[in-house]
Amino acid sequence: MTTADIEKPSSAKGRVTPMMAQYIEIKTANPDSLLFYRMGDFYELFFEDAEIASRSLGITLTKRGKHDGEDIPMCGVPVHAADDYLQKLIGLGHRVSVCEQMEDPAEAKKRGSKSVVRRDVVRLVTPGTITEDRLLDAKRNNFLASLARVKGGSNSHGNTYGLAWIDMSTGTFRVAESDDVRLAAALARIDPSELVLADALLQETELRATVEGLGAALSPVPRTFFDGATAQDRLSSYFSVGTLDGFANYTRAELIAASGILAYIDKTQLGERPPLEPPVKEAAAGQLLIDPATRANLELTRTLSGERRGSLLSAIDKTVTGAGSRLLASRLAGPLTDPQQISQRQDTIAFFASDTMQREDIRSLLKSAPDMSRALSRLAVDRGGPRDLQSIAFAMTSAREIAGLLASGGAYPQEIADTVQRLEQAPHALGEKLMQAIAEEPPLLKRDGGFVAPSYHADLDELKSLRDQSRKVIAQMQADLSAELGIRSLKIKHNNVLGWFMEAPTAQCDPMKDDPARFIHRQSMAGAMRFTTTELADLESKISSAGERALAIELEIFNELTKAVVEAGAHIKSAAEALAVLDVSTSLAVLAEAENYIRPVVDEGLAFTIEGGRHPVVEQALRKSGEPFVANNANLGPLESFENGQIWLITGPNMAGKSTFLRQNALIAVLAQMGSFVPATKAHIGVVDRLFSRVGAADDLARGRSTFMVEMVETAAILNQATDRSLVILDEIGRGTATFDGLSIAWAAIEHLHETNRSRSLFATHYHEITALSQRLERLNNATVRVKEWKGDVVFLHEIVEGAADRSYGIQVAKLAGLPKSVVKRAQKILVQLEEQDTNKPAEKLLDDLPLFASFSQPLDTILEPEQESEGVVSNELSVLLEALDPDDMTPRQAHEALYALKQKQKELSSH
Repeated sequence: MTTADIEKPSSAKGRVTPMMAQYIEIKTANPDSLLFYRMGDFYELFFEDAEIASRSLGITLTKRGKHDGEDIPMCGVPVHAADDYLQKLIGLGHRVSVCEQMEDPAEAKKRGSKSVVRRDVVRLVTPGTITEDRLLDAKRNNFLASLARVKGGSNSHGNTYGLAWIDMSTGTFRVAESDDVRLAAALARIDPSELVLADALLQETELRATVEGLGAALSPVPRTFFDGATAQDRLSSYFSVGTLDGFANYTRAELIAASGILAYIDKTQLGERPPLEPPVKEAAAGQLLIDPATRANLELTRTLSGERRGSLLSAIDKTVTGAGSRLLASRLAGPLTDPQQISQRQDTIAFFASDTMQREDIRSLLKSAPDMSRALSRLAVDRGGPRDLQSIAFAMTSAREIAGLLASGGAYPQEIADTVQRLEQAPHALGEKLMQAIAEEPPLLKRDGGFVAPSYHADLDELKSLRDQSRKVIAQMQADLSAELGIRSLKIKHNNVLGWFMEAPTAQCDPMKDDPARFIHRQSMAGAMRFTTTELADLESKISSAGERALAIELEIFNELTKAVVEAGAHIKSAAEALAVLDVSTSLAVLAEAENYIRPVVDEGLAFTIEGGRHPVVEQALRKSGEPFVANNANLGPLESFENGQIWLITGPNMAGKSTFLRQNALIAVLAQMGSFVPATKAHIGVVDRLFSRVGAADDLARGRSTFMVEMVETAAILNQATDRSLVILDEIGRGTATFDGLSIAWAAIEHLHETNRSRSLFATHYHEITALSQRLERLNNATVRVKEWKGDVVFLHEIVEGAADRSYGIQVAKLAGLPKSVVKRAQKILVQLEEQDTNKPAEKLLDDLPLFASFSQPLDTILEPEQESEGVVSNELSVLLEALDPDDMTPRQAHEALYALKQKQKELSSH
């Protein structure tokens, strides 16, 4: 039976109990989520919800009564352990409505014996709206994002999209505008855990494929959530301002997206307003654009398997706070394109790299600074507890001490000076008050009491003393009664139903049963009986009164402190952000010192010169195994005679290090533009506007795409979008199809990169024929990975040198991989035969067989298609080729190849 089959209690199908009638009514109002229905100390689930939860959580499915003649499936989870179960359900993509008891059961009984406790949904829990510390990853932002589309908008060439994203656990609120081309990259950078969008958008195939590729939970909502007519009013109302002009000049798309996400928060939080900062507008032009495929290929924040360990982020993260780790991840996800901002971040790292003592003092204080932003957010939506107040107190203490430490210094870089100012403006008096008010080891929940420190409130101390003294009296009463009645196992206990009572085994209860005037029978159980006395009831009244009054005072103190914290929220958040900046800067200084990183030069030019470059992740992995990493140089910037970047065509065997070399240069660019030092001995990088990487093989069967189709789609995106400021990394283009098809595609792709995109590029290939292109493409340089053969085996030297490989050593690599000897020997024989058949087709002949630059408008003398040849052109061809050669700039192998090419051309001209 599904919840959709359940009718309201007035249905003619049959009667239901009052409790089940209430459940059905609440469930009907919340059909798209699992309903956690509070019953005493458990959250119960019924019908289809119970079946789903039972499978998802691995808990027992039972039954409770009948509905329309069928058993009602039921399962439940303890309230005290609900967070653990919520975390698992949310992780599986479920949404949960939390239905609480809104009154004490005793109050319900006053209305009649069959009255049901009033219940209502207090919260809708979704992946993007959780704030509980136990449900969140301290090192990762938990973004709730919204996507709105405006036809045309500010983009005259297509759709305009508004993006808004919020981290409810910290109050971060950002908006941006995008277009069809940049949308996937923008969403990948945000990396939301939940995406809210109008349900109509999910009906469009391409857009649906884009958002589903994120891996985020999708929450379609009615179009009314994204009503442009009310968008500005909704934002103004939320932030209690008359106009948004004081925040930023938002576009219509940004306003609609921001309004939609606030409408969703209002729905899920049932009117509770988390303390969000006003939406900060982010300009797309200010950040390095990295599409989803490139992020995945380069494993920036997680590996291809989805793990953080093994990613670039994991390798560079030396932070000591959760907030610092989140800021580091944010900077890595969105590197800058403004050299001045990059330089400011580098200045801060350089300062802490030079002042080791102050850096370590700051890091020591940061370690004792809990996560203020998340504690503040929980308190603001009434989900916080005493430990959140204590966290803010501890963090404020660290902030004050760090501010004092830095204030004693001299001139600081701009970023440090800004953080000092923000720390000095923090509400330190409030922090001291919290330190005085909260006990050293407070409970998790405020309802448990006992979190106010001794001597903070005189009346509270008096009540606690009375309560605690009364408990000692009960212990003495138990001892006296046990001795008087001769019942050694007599105990005085308490529960929420009976209050305080005496309990003893049934066989030993005769002394109490014989004196009913004194010992009043309360309850009989299997093997035990429970009694009370007038004396015990009076004492219970005193204890209960003292305990209730003490808890009431503590809760009042908690509410007062929470109100003060929320009112100071803006300064607290500013201080928290300042601490995160210091954590990131000091950690990157530690990284630079430990890993021997250097400060790169980043400017507006097109340079890309790396000396002694290393792969930051692979280097650390090799160090653990005791192996050295071989550093390599790269120069992709324009040389003196060129206006655009160079293309390096890299050949060499598998396992030799080509892919590592490609990736390390891309990662060095990302690190440099996020403001970090880089793993090299020298680096000069002109700002990269877009980073493209096509590495590895993967299919997309859900979208009907084979491995080769995915490769071609990604390659198409690169060739269609890359500019002369982009950095392009291509590895093994065309290997997923037939040899000549693949060779043709790779050949044409290089021509396009050279003539149209004019990007700085690294292109690795096993098609050695393409290396001949370096004779005609002036900015194309051949490079190869050095190897040595020793007794039939290949030794990888991992060194990138000028030149081209003459073969791929594939059979040697296959031998290293463990292929059977018989297969290796047979492959060697086949290779010899194939090479003998191909000796009459040297690679250089392809320069004439394939028309060069056929797709571009070129002068006639550079296009040698057969139908365009004339007698004058043919007779002139040999001198043109000779004129193009520069013996002083050629390796012996290149000179040898050029000589063969000239001889071949001479034969052709003679025969003609």
